[in-house]
Amino acid sequence: MKGRSDFVVIEGSKTAPLPVRRDILLGATTVAATFVVVLTALLWPAPPPNSPVHASPSIAMTVTRPNIRVIDGDTIEERTSGVRYRLANVDTPETGDRARCTAERQLGNQAKSAARSLVGSAQSLEILPSGRVDKYGRTIAYVKVDGQDLGVILIARNLARQWSGRREPWCDASGRLIR
Repeated sequence: MKGRSDFVVIEGSKTAPLPVRRDILLGATTVAATFVVVLTALLWPAPPPNSPVHASPSIAMTVTRPNIRVIDGDTIEERTSGVRYRLANVDTPETGDRARCTAERQLGNQAKSAARSLVGSAQSLEILPSGRVDKYGRTIAYVKVDGQDLGVILIARNLARQWSGRREPWCDASGRLIR
């Protein structure tokens, strides 16, 4: 046994030496270290409620208006944490170079302007993450302004449509808006 490098011999009483593999010792050490880390995390005191800790994208939160940036009609960003939220229930037209026709770009700009106005004038803004993330890394969420769903408001103003689960065109072949 003394010639093998993957064993350690623990000598003790008059019985034969007990071989202990180094990989078993390493595994036991890893388990003990993991236990200490988990126990520390569980016993660590929580930050005070008003501390500037980054909000988790999976927990509903109420945020103040100056911390929100409207990126487009269906995307907002919480500035403090940098988390971007995609409205869960609507699709708004694209703006800028992503628009496929002038009519889409114009309606997209109107949707962005309306979202900016609603968010900017709201007394309360609540973000309710769905627990999903889209392919662009945005957290899918419902956003409520003064208790009303932002997506529903945009749909009622004909600035958005119900999200079907996939991107639908806003322009027909001749560049006219599809409703």
